[in-house]
Amino acid sequence: MPFATIDGQPLHYLDQGTGPAVLLAGSYLWDQAMWAPQIAALSPHYRVIALDLWGHGESGPLPAGTQSLDDIARQALALLDHLDVDRVTLVGLSVGGMWGARLALSAPQRINGLVLMDTYLGVEPEPTRQYYFSLFKQIEDTGVISAPLLDIVVPIFFRPGIDPQSALYQDFRAKLAALPPQRLRESVVPMGRITFARDDLLPRLGALNPQTTLVMCGDQDKPRPPSEAEEMAELIGCASVLVPEAGHISSLENPGFVTGALLKFLAERTCKTV
Repeated sequence: MPFATIDGQPLHYLDQGTGPAVLLAGSYLWDQAMWAPQIAALSPHYRVIALDLWGHGESGPLPAGTQSLDDIARQALALLDHLDVDRVTLVGLSVGGMWGARLALSAPQRINGLVLMDTYLGVEPEPTRQYYFSLFKQIEDTGVISAPLLDIVVPIFFRPGIDPQSALYQDFRAKLAALPPQRLRESVVPMGRITFARDDLLPRLGALNPQTTLVMCGDQDKPRPPSEAEEMAELIGCASVLVPEAGHISSLENPGFVTGALLKFLAERTCKTV
């Protein structure tokens, strides 16, 4: 899969299919494989672009000077320019929605539609922010996500009651355990701090187009609960959808439901029959 040099570093992305463009922006600590079911279903009808966040998957390290989610949004816009994509439907889950909304607000002329999944555009509640920052400090000090930390971090992403022996759970745990110290310290931890120290975007949500925006959330999402999704949908004035039997990574926990909702939304945005 190809790379684009953005701010001096190689950004890894998938570009598959033809038709109206869809940009898939994923969660912190996950690579583009979290969209595998959606890529398979959407790419026969759409041009699907999925990127790896800096320090994730095959992307290079966080570029020097990257200090905010606005920088991440600008870098993603540079990728669209590199690919000659004028307009896109952006589907952002977790941090992908956090910077995706910033891209939509800064360059509305480039957006056909916006799906905000399992995300929150307000500030991180202070107790949670302090807790995550304490975890980042442990990772930074040791250069590894230790087994006790994995026991804390991995369950955050899934619905309660998921089988911890399942391939989905175990593969994610193994990927986190294998992250090398340099990548953790130079990219993953700084990206986490950028994410959880984000500024408040809620006062600006009224500027998003409610007719071309959709909020989705796993009905059992622990870090980004449905109450946050409802709050954002109300501020935007847009539709919202709960994904049944899903936690934070709803794209993989209930892929059939998520894919169906995205195909419906895309068909309405692009007047394309699928």
